[in-house]
Amino acid sequence: MASYDISSPANDQVKRLVRLQDRRHRDEERLFIVEEPRILRRALDAGQSPSEVFVCPDNDPEVFGLPHRTLSTEAMDKASYRSVSTGLIALFPYLETGLDRIPDSENPLLLVSEGLEKPGNLGALLRVADGAGVDGAILVEPAPDPFNPNTVRSSTGCLFTVPVAISELDGVVAWMANRGIRSVAATPEASLPYWEADLSGGCAVWVGAEASGLSGWAKDHADEAVSIPMAGAADSLNTSVAAALLLYEAGRQRRQGAL
Repeated sequence: MASYDISSPANDQVKRLVRLQDRRHRDEERLFIVEEPRILRRALDAGQSPSEVFVCPDNDPEVFGLPHRTLSTEAMDKASYRSVSTGLIALFPYLETGLDRIPDSENPLLLVSEGLEKPGNLGALLRVADGAGVDGAILVEPAPDPFNPNTVRSSTGCLFTVPVAISELDGVVAWMANRGIRSVAATPEASLPYWEADLSGGCAVWVGAEASGLSGWAKDHADEAVSIPMAGAADSLNTSVAAALLLYEAGRQRRQGAL
């Protein structure tokens, strides 16, 4: 019979891992969960290290030589938030989320989101931000929990590769004004198509929730408003899709200007 450090689903450590699926307990311990080897690898590549690692040897997950404790299949299935466990649970300390997390850049490209509600949408937005090469992503309060397991999973680990800051709306506006960063708001009522806007200089692309869009306050404080023309019956795109269009257009303009 195989021997494990933790074999019973009723073990206190297993109960603790289950509790960490809840935000209140995550906030208390300031720890969040990673359950996929490729996300763990991405975190390590980004210079982040887990504080604890739990492994079910029966699943034979890659743990990259990290110290770990072993769990039985039953204990791991109980501890995992996924319906099918990968056999890995790594705990990471909370990442800092102040505006000073956003690095200074000569020609910054930032993503700002307002009104997001679902962790999965935030994860998808971080994937887009990573792919477009943004310098940072700013979440306007109230914002989804970036350390929710669904955010971490849907980001495919881009939570570790994209600097994420969280701030109140007026704080974001003041921070950008102090740095001379233009705000470009994506809103359906704008007359300027996004590809006609100058996105080649330092700017922040602002996107809102699919249903409600950006608040009036955010739009009033934007330096420019752009729209994504819609040819069909739908009147909006998923936030991550809208962000992808604007950010990749910004990247195209910057590459073209560098030629």
